[in-house]
Amino acid sequence: MNTHLISLHGGHSGQYCSHARDLLEDIIQRYIELGFKQVGITEHVPPVNDRFLYPDETKLNLTADDLYKRFEAYFQQLTALKKKYAPHIKIFAGMETETCTGYVDHIKQLVSTFQPDYIVGSVHHVDDICFDYSREDYDRALSLFGSYEAMYARYFDLQYGMIKALKPFIIGHFDLIRIHDAGYKKRLLIPGIDQKITRNLRLIKSLNLVLDFNLRPLTRGKKEPYITSSILKTVKEMGIRVVPGDDSHGVNEAGNHVDKAIERLNALGFDTQWPDPAMLG
Repeated sequence: MNTHLISLHGGHSGQYCSHARDLLEDIIQRYIELGFKQVGITEHVPPVNDRFLYPDETKLNLTADDLYKRFEAYFQQLTALKKKYAPHIKIFAGMETETCTGYVDHIKQLVSTFQPDYIVGSVHHVDDICFDYSREDYDRALSLFGSYEAMYARYFDLQYGMIKALKPFIIGHFDLIRIHDAGYKKRLLIPGIDQKITRNLRLIKSLNLVLDFNLRPLTRGKKEPYITSSILKTVKEMGIRVVPGDDSHGVNEAGNHVDKAIERLNALGFDTQWPDPAMLG
């Protein structure tokens, strides 16, 4: 346990993520330059099949098999980098999930094969429709659900199922569904939505999992991270652990806003004696 700079959801690199930049080793060196003593590298898992390729991957004519091989290379290099930089930084080898048709068996097989230090449980799809890759994707999902409320409700139901099925050490960007919704602050307080949020948080607490204080929105010029302030208040009242994650996608994003995040968490009374992923809760 320590209070050093830390990011447990970060380190996407251009080598292993088509919408990121730079070499993985360069990103790790940047964390060391910034004074990080612990960092989690949590690359996206390969898709279940070609149906769930992201647009940037399709544009490069990649297949699910290609991405599986790339993921193998990621773990191989990360294992080597953990040893190489052990005198300077503790690197955790992680992976970030998807939540779509067939994901449970797929993720469990990946965990069995690669033995990550932990996983980040994320939801980027609602009923197999990706909503966070672009505003256009978000609007397409919204049109199919017919309302923000219906889409939010489905998101939190899918998240609940993912948490129960995978029990990920880190819950990634808990309220990501608000990414392109200017009215999210009021939306999250709608009783039906708030009840689902509270239900999910109770499950997270009961399983002794950790919430990602995801700072990527700040890097993109937004006003607040995931988790939004109203949910963060509930999280604090429930005694759920929260750890910063820069969700970086390149050298220039590594470590962004982590110092400010720690200050805010301290000010709100959160315990910043960070849990070690090796303890798995």
